[in-house]
Amino acid sequence: MSQQPVIIVGGGMVGLSLALMLARQGIAIRLLEAVKYPENASGEPATYHSSFDARNTALSRRTVQIFSELGLWEKLSQHATPILQVNISEQGGFGKARLQAHEEKVESFGQVIENAWLGRVLLSEVRANANIELVDGIQVTSLQQDAGKVWVTAQRGSDQLQFQSSLLIAADGRDSFCRKALGIGVDEHDYQQVAIVTTVQTSKPHGQVAFERFSKNGPLALLPLPGITGQQDSYRRSVVWTVEKGSEQQWLGEHNDQQFLQALQHTYGNRAGEFTKTGKRFAYPLSQVLAHSQVSGRVVLMGNAAHTLHPVAGQGFNLCMRDAHVLTRYLSEQYQAGQDMGDNARLKHYEQARLSDQKRVIRFCDSVVRGFSNQNPLLKLARNTGLVAFDVIPGAKQLVATYAMGLKV
Repeated sequence: MSQQPVIIVGGGMVGLSLALMLARQGIAIRLLEAVKYPENASGEPATYHSSFDARNTALSRRTVQIFSELGLWEKLSQHATPILQVNISEQGGFGKARLQAHEEKVESFGQVIENAWLGRVLLSEVRANANIELVDGIQVTSLQQDAGKVWVTAQRGSDQLQFQSSLLIAADGRDSFCRKALGIGVDEHDYQQVAIVTTVQTSKPHGQVAFERFSKNGPLALLPLPGITGQQDSYRRSVVWTVEKGSEQQWLGEHNDQQFLQALQHTYGNRAGEFTKTGKRFAYPLSQVLAHSQVSGRVVLMGNAAHTLHPVAGQGFNLCMRDAHVLTRYLSEQYQAGQDMGDNARLKHYEQARLSDQKRVIRFCDSVVRGFSNQNPLLKLARNTGLVAFDVIPGAKQLVATYAMGLKV
């Protein structure tokens, strides 16, 4: 049977990555993205885009492996820095836990990369791939399907267009239009928290060390970033600081730079030296959104359309990449056999194959956020005792490191 291009709705980092995975298998892709992508001349800094924003992403070892399989890691690594050590602590507590790459006999736990650079490399590869038709600046307005096909109607300027395929993959984000059009419900939990995201400079080099520090407001992640050209050491760090919803405005705006740095110093302490400079801050409300189903007929939900997680431990994007990698394997088998890639029974097999890994990660992220948010003195004592025990119990570090690296799937 002749194959029409697989439709992917949503051209963020997950949608672009999945398109490249499928195209590598010879599958034709039509990628629809609502926002017009930026144009960048060679050598210019990456332009922020709604999909490639001010945030940074900690890529797990498994995600790095996937990008290596795609032949992209050589390009991505130029804008990434490895995590050689992870320190975990709680503000006002005595317990501390530490993971070191050399103890786990790996070169790193993962790599930190700025979303703008990751998006730029992915977009460049998609534009150059003959198997991918990229249609940006187009808004999907309806989605329908029957026993043999799925089609969407979309608006681009004054033009109304219609596309059809045997399979549609909805990677159109947390508030997915496609998910709503299919009538798939969600379980949503609002954490009543906002993530303040920025880049800071410190008086001490980061030494490829990542920190996760828990405070009464929520977790504070401090991740190493690549240095400025010509510097031997890097003093740049990514900050993801969780604060109570409604309090974020006091930390935004250039006039609040010094106030923000002082508050950050108070929460984090002096292990990074002095926080000397901050970039522009961005605020992102935090919630958990889980779709009731990830497959409906000939449609698969992918990325944040399927599951949006709290950013604690940096698991969300890495989980999505494992989803995309497994889906690619299933679809490639169908394609190579000349069979229907939109076959619902086969898509349901994919969904079932991913549930164990997804549930484990979702449960872990949610329990960490809820557990460390409770300021009961007895629970705080138990948490810090646990952090001390984690540092000395044989095998505990290896188990946690394996899960964090995305290798136990």
